[in-house]
Amino acid sequence: MDYLVIKENDLFLLSEPNGDITQNHSYGLGLYTKDTRFLSKMELKINGEKPVLLSSDGSANQVSRVLLTNPHMERDGELILWRESVQIERERFIYEGVLYETIYLTNYYPKAVKFTIDLAFDADFKDMFIVRGFQKGNVGAKTGQVYDENSYELNYSGSDDLERTTRISWDKSPDEVKENGDFTYNFELEHSQEQAFTIMVQPVINGSYEIGIPIPANEALEKLTDSYSEWNRQAPLMKTDLTPLQQLVDRGWSDLRVLMTDIGHGGFPVAGLPWFGVPFGRDSLIAALQMLSFNPEAAKGTLKTMASTQGTKVDPWRDEQPGKIMHEMRFGELANTDQVPFTPYYGTIDATPLYLILLTEYVRWTGDLQLAEELMDSVVKALTWIDEFGDRDGDLFVEYHQESSNGIANQGWKDSGDSIVHRSGEYAETPIALAEVQGYVYQAKTGVADLFEALDLKDKAAALRTQAEELKQEFENKFWMEEHQFYAIALDRDKKQVGTITSNPGHVLFSGMLEEERAKAVADMLTSEKMFSGFGIRTMGEGEAGYNPMSYHDGSIWPHDNSMTLIGMSKLNQHEQAKTVISGLIKAASQFEYERLPELFCGYSSSIGKAVKYPVACSPQAWAAGTPLIIIQSLLGLFPDSLNKRIYLNPVLLEEMNELLVSRIRVGKGHVSIRLVKEEGKTKTAIIENTTGFEIIQK
Repeated sequence: MDYLVIKENDLFLLSEPNGDITQNHSYGLGLYTKDTRFLSKMELKINGEKPVLLSSDGSANQVSRVLLTNPHMERDGELILWRESVQIERERFIYEGVLYETIYLTNYYPKAVKFTIDLAFDADFKDMFIVRGFQKGNVGAKTGQVYDENSYELNYSGSDDLERTTRISWDKSPDEVKENGDFTYNFELEHSQEQAFTIMVQPVINGSYEIGIPIPANEALEKLTDSYSEWNRQAPLMKTDLTPLQQLVDRGWSDLRVLMTDIGHGGFPVAGLPWFGVPFGRDSLIAALQMLSFNPEAAKGTLKTMASTQGTKVDPWRDEQPGKIMHEMRFGELANTDQVPFTPYYGTIDATPLYLILLTEYVRWTGDLQLAEELMDSVVKALTWIDEFGDRDGDLFVEYHQESSNGIANQGWKDSGDSIVHRSGEYAETPIALAEVQGYVYQAKTGVADLFEALDLKDKAAALRTQAEELKQEFENKFWMEEHQFYAIALDRDKKQVGTITSNPGHVLFSGMLEEERAKAVADMLTSEKMFSGFGIRTMGEGEAGYNPMSYHDGSIWPHDNSMTLIGMSKLNQHEQAKTVISGLIKAASQFEYERLPELFCGYSSSIGKAVKYPVACSPQAWAAGTPLIIIQSLLGLFPDSLNKRIYLNPVLLEEMNELLVSRIRVGKGHVSIRLVKEEGKTKTAIIENTTGFEIIQK
């Protein structure tokens, strides 16, 4: 990556690899919370000059470290500081709403040296939408700065009547602080001597220092590290002899920890960094779905967060309707003053059925019917939205159409303006009914029917099953393309098939809506040369009119898109196709920084020898980080049914694997541990532990 990013809860820092925040940078570097930039400048110099970067490491997620040294310094033939005399290490992390940066200085010159460390700070308090160039607006103004012996503050009065402050404090007072936010420290170090000092940056809204004076850096880092250790203890223990897969799972699980946020209803995964560290309906729901086998509590926090913002009224400005689950929630000045419709914005067609799917799958894993009862009013409202607002014309299909003048035109997961395109090259016009959304609705209704039956609401369950069966038949009639042996991506405004071959129908595999023969045709197409690059399933088939391997949604490869197909393949015992997809993703991940799957990458064939980076992909990104967890669930073929006290298991190992052990997977009120080994080319299964009391049914 061309940047360093760290995050904890809803505060994140985006900087250059050398640790600096430089102004007017194309990436919009800064320290952000509540969609506001609280630091727009943070630069370090030695003797007034920029140091030389030696290394930059953000692999640990919770803490980043940058190693620097001084350039050679002479003036008028007089030596000031020999090159590489002083080692400068910047260690930074975030804890309890405070950015900590400790600067370690070590003298490697044979004699004592004198030098200054200069730090420059500024804050422009810009709204995220303005930083990214998406929006202009009426905003507030900076109101000056305040300096005392303990801190330096920059202040801003917003157009939303919120007072914002960036408070900079230290454990070692600067020798000089200028009004423009420049600090100077004077140092004299003997040979091999080390000194260190810590700067703390604390965003404040409306003058309330909720945590008071920041705790010391060493104590804060210890607490942060302990929280990561606890996160790891919560997960099943996964071990395999396939090292790239082990690295991929470890990285994904670590990335999900840094993306967890709590806005008052329990922890949930935000969409991704750097720009989407906020609640997202679709993204958060899918990431929580991916996490069920490792941490079902994330689903609980996600569901409660979504329920808390469920639509209550018809509001075209926000594309809101009663019962609808939100798309995206923002907290900045423009949102607070209604200059953008994101408090929250509801322009998503799939978040509402995905909300119901996550609830039903969560109950299958945990047996927690109490949460289903707690959310029952929200469930009924979501079902009502599907029938009354989602299905705009009564044809059984859920369609989208943008109402907001400042909203999103395409409202499925492929939400770019060019993503729904006919084979002629013409863009489809709304209202649009997407293939995968109909699968989501079918899965949501059949899943909620199971919950209703468990809660002795049998008439309601029967009604939902009837509706789902009618949708299934109509989907087959209207979406199936006999000449291509595949499903259309969508129906357009005129109910014509959008016949471009895309990845969207792959999501329908998980729903249980497809008959076996056609489900196989979908899986075969998705792993054909047209759709499968060698690294993953493309979003659009090679040779289609809209195909572009460099595009965002029309030929690129999205790991989460692959995972949604993969979980369906596993559920349907499509082992060979699933192994093809898994092997491709593992091969791709090894070529990206930190062995991390990014949000997306280009769809070029693996025959060129490497996976091609997409230039502005989020990394880490939640549903990309969750994809390795789906890989593990798919290899196990693990699908619990806590309502009926059963665990379905249909495992498989990749050709390049010999062993997979997953210990203490939470199911119901107990755990199950499973070991797969390859013997004479066949996968053998051993149940090491089963404290669930459930029957294990292996196919």
